Amino acid sequence: MRDSLPPETRFEELKRYVAFSAEDAALLRGFRDVASPHFVRIAQEFYDRIRQHEDAHAVFTGEAQIARLQRSLVQWMERLFGGCYDEAYFDGTAKIGRVHVKVGLPQRYMFTAMALIRSSLIRLADGSPPGGRAVVDAISRLLDLELAIMLESYRDDFVARLQHVERLERQALGASLARTEHRYINAVELAHVLIVGLDARGAILLFNQEAERVTGFARDEVLGRTLPEALSIGESADGDALRTVLAEFAATPPVPPGGEADAPAPPSLPNALRNYVLDTRIRTRAGQMRTLLWNLTYAPARGDDVCVFAIGRDTTDEQAMLARTKQQEKLAAIGTLAAGLAHEIRNPLNGAQLHVTYLSRSLKKSGAHPELIETVAVVADEITRLGGLVSEFLAFARPKPLLVKAVTVQTLLERTAQMASAQATQHDVTLALDVPPSPLTLVADGAKLEQVLLNLAQNAIEAIANDGRAGRVTVRARRQPQTVTIEVEDDGPGIPPGTPIFDAFFSTKAQGTGLGLSISHRIVTDHGGSLDVDSRSGCTIFRLVLPIDGPPDTRPERF
Repeated sequence: MRDSLPPETRFEELKRYVAFSAEDAALLRGFRDVASPHFVRIAQEFYDRIRQHEDAHAVFTGEAQIARLQRSLVQWMERLFGGCYDEAYFDGTAKIGRVHVKVGLPQRYMFTAMALIRSSLIRLADGSPPGGRAVVDAISRLLDLELAIMLESYRDDFVARLQHVERLERQALGASLARTEHRYINAVELAHVLIVGLDARGAILLFNQEAERVTGFARDEVLGRTLPEALSIGESADGDALRTVLAEFAATPPVPPGGEADAPAPPSLPNALRNYVLDTRIRTRAGQMRTLLWNLTYAPARGDDVCVFAIGRDTTDEQAMLARTKQQEKLAAIGTLAAGLAHEIRNPLNGAQLHVTYLSRSLKKSGAHPELIETVAVVADEITRLGGLVSEFLAFARPKPLLVKAVTVQTLLERTAQMASAQATQHDVTLALDVPPSPLTLVADGAKLEQVLLNLAQNAIEAIANDGRAGRVTVRARRQPQTVTIEVEDDGPGIPPGTPIFDAFFSTKAQGTGLGLSISHRIVTDHGGSLDVDSRSGCTIFRLVLPIDGPPDTRPERF
């Protein structure tokens, strides 16, 4: 069979099939100097396009991975024009295909990705000498070779899955799979909850479509593995609790031969464990963390049949929404208090300001002692500071409506960096921007977002300065399919866990009002977005996620 041929022989057959010749190799090697200055731009444009597609973007774990993949794409294009197409070249391309399979990239996105790269390179060949039809044809033949080799990785993965299923069948799980299919017919696949069936050892025998959708794992990838192992639940503190419950189930005597499969749970199983509720965090195939609420139910069974049903519900978005709602309710209550307090303070404060001003002028005219004049000046400064605090209270209590329009994110971040640059220079802090090369726009109130970003940047600079050393603050922006993410990252000392930084009037600064982050949080939520923080020693990231189309109540109706 051809599949049993050594890799070098298979590669030579593929080259003959697409008529890739030594002349093609020489043309590509000669074109490298023309193409290589464009590789970084092509890679950035490619991943900017990926961000606009939800299914393709979902396989990524974060911006660090995307940056690594962009560098890998540049290296791949350099290899394309290296001029050496031997066994090592074949192995390198096959490795790329295996990485695509590992991260779960659907084949259709590999085809479209190759089409994007092909289009960019052919445009270069058509428009830059030495180019011409011969170089275009050589590029097309080489990319056809790349695509054929990568497709073999998908085929190998499919064959491996089939072999895994066959091994399970050889281990006497065939009957269990048949019973599983029977349960699917009874609407298991139609349920909008995760349904996972486990045997006495905790191994997965049943995995419905919703479980596949939420976790990203195909059914045949998890069958026969334990639930904590398959979903990486053991990486969290919930893993021990789950394993303890499954061990209790495993220790329960099975239904004796000839007994009824629907018999009640034996008395040895505590009532608290017959229907056990547990919150866990799982890691999806794409590496994302999700929160699931499980209901574990014991179902007595014979032999290796399902004896535990784990019914799960994805509560990640629900919990995030609940946290945001609580924060907004807290801010609204405090805002009402702040409005009343500011109103009661402002009038007597204005009166005190007038009298102190009159007293200061009188003392200067009468030639009073300088220390007395200075004392009155200190009182005036403190009254002015209180007036500013009252103004902040009112801004927090009665925020102005958003004035939304199209805003260019790059311009917004550049203005923020410009305004914070003097403070950064003063404290020996490097302020850097990391933005996409293509214009990125969203519908928002630019002035208020600028207020939020300036507050976050200044806080980051102050955190580094208080640590007594030089540091770096990075402000970056990235496009997702429906949102824009803006991050302000610093390498300061970090924020202790549990610190209520978004609570009104909480501040770690000696002269702080504790309203800056609260007002920022309100502005972002008014835009229909979210403001969160990830912090550890040496790295703090404030992350804004904003809808591209603007706040929900400002979007035009669609019919």
